[in-house]
Amino acid sequence: MAYAVKAEIGDTQAETFVFAAQKTMYGGKRIAEGDVVFVFASENEGGQGLVARGVVTSSKPIARRPDLERQTPRVSVSIRRTALATKRLGRDELKRFKNWQDSRPETELNFKFYRQATNKIVGISDATAAFLSSFF
Repeated sequence: MAYAVKAEIGDTQAETFVFAAQKTMYGGKRIAEGDVVFVFASENEGGQGLVARGVVTSSKPIARRPDLERQTPRVSVSIRRTALATKRLGRDELKRFKNWQDSRPETELNFKFYRQATNKIVGISDATAAFLSSFF
């Protein structure tokens, strides 16, 4: 399975991205060493969307807090960049894809990243991974 992460990214040209205690949704908690990840610089923090593709070099789940009844699973990951995006893909390009039942890769990304705009790691379908690969 491939994954995508949307987070604040200080240096979009970095060789390595490290995300500590990142929220996970839509299967994101299963991310593991060796998985392919597409990295999006969060527009909420001034980013421009898709910036890189990489491979997970380490993944560590964060223990749940016993004092909280309901909490989103979190994981810390390190990602080695393997390519930089050559075409733009962000909120502006994806916002028109709102038919949640159309099975388009663009709709999957809009739903998982922007319907609830928090930063997170998400699992993505093979079709969406293939679509994202065309941006490199």
